Amino acid sequence: MRILALALMQIYFSVPPVDAPELAKRGSYSVGVRTLDLVNPGQADILNFSKENGKAPLYDRPLKVEVWYPAVIPEGAKEHTVYTSPMAGRPERIPASAPKTFQVLGKALRDAAPVKGERFPLVVVSHGYPGSRTFLSYLTENLASKGYVVAAIDHTDSVFGDVKGFASTLLNRSNDQLFTIDALGDFGGLVDPSRAAIVGYSMGGYGALASAGAGYNAQGGASKIVPGGYMEPLTAGSPKFATRRHANLKAFVAISPWGAQPPQDNWDSQGLAGIRIPSLFVVGDHDDVSGYEQGVKKAFDGAVHSERCMLIYQNANHNVGGNPPPDEALGDIATREFFDEPVWRKDRIGAINQHFITAFLDLYLKGDESKRSYLHLAVEKSNDGVWPATYWKGFQRRWAMGMEMHCAGAQ
Repeated sequence: MRILALALMQIYFSVPPVDAPELAKRGSYSVGVRTLDLVNPGQADILNFSKENGKAPLYDRPLKVEVWYPAVIPEGAKEHTVYTSPMAGRPERIPASAPKTFQVLGKALRDAAPVKGERFPLVVVSHGYPGSRTFLSYLTENLASKGYVVAAIDHTDSVFGDVKGFASTLLNRSNDQLFTIDALGDFGGLVDPSRAAIVGYSMGGYGALASAGAGYNAQGGASKIVPGGYMEPLTAGSPKFATRRHANLKAFVAISPWGAQPPQDNWDSQGLAGIRIPSLFVVGDHDDVSGYEQGVKKAFDGAVHSERCMLIYQNANHNVGGNPPPDEALGDIATREFFDEPVWRKDRIGAINQHFITAFLDLYLKGDESKRSYLHLAVEKSNDGVWPATYWKGFQRRWAMGMEMHCAGAQ
């Protein structure tokens, strides 16, 4: 009954509310979606590491990937699907009375034919711990409608309903992201593989920083947790890491990226200085998981060779990246708190993310210089803007409130 009711109301998270800033609105393309099953062969099975011989066996690492793309909707068909996921949250905190699954409506047609004669940039989306490939569908569908191919990963051992040891997440996040870029290739001629970006939320952001060039700290938390020296190829100063840079990766977005905060300290100044592509950081200034001042802001400040901006939601915690809560999660705080924010409307956060991430990706993947002024704003604090002279560009009068945007050039 709930899905029928939602269908009648047309509640699609990728369609922003009427108070959304300018660039949040969906683009001109219809959207198709399909599921891929990828396999990354010969990976270290770190969860079966042997203390006796000091090695992990190799395995073929499976990755389920959801891909959204500009598509042709046949006459009589509807741009509509339903995403079903195990209940969100850490398994030990989900109450027995909570529903076992939840559903989200998608404004995309399953397996629709892609548009012909055009090639689009690729955006790889990486969820948190735990998460799912559809946890940021408000963004993935929205970007596909604007002329991007968007591939969101189910990170094995880190998905809702199937969470395993943390060492797997620490070791595999960045590798999964870069492998997905390579595995998709030109996606049947639809992708321009020379223009790729990563959007990572929480642990996805932890991986995105490394994918962008920030080698991990050999004395940091990840290196201590992952046994057998298997983090060494991902650490700053490692000869293997120095040869790992992905030429097609042109930019990245890190939403509440985990790992810079003490006592993790997964990057030092040398590691963060390895980022040499443009970046957009998104964070709440009360982030209670990744930390703000000694976490995300520290990472932003340390990325001195990146042309970068940081969007700050004042009075927001960690949940500034995923979808709004589905109805199934509203009955218990242990499930609701995985999605929602105590101060901000979640659909409002989603619309603002759609706006700024569109501006950022259009600028750095499509070369659209007109979008720079949506990032480099007249005043850093939105509350200080005066209509219309110094108001944040693209925001409706009275609606640019409670945010900051800080930008810095690359040294």
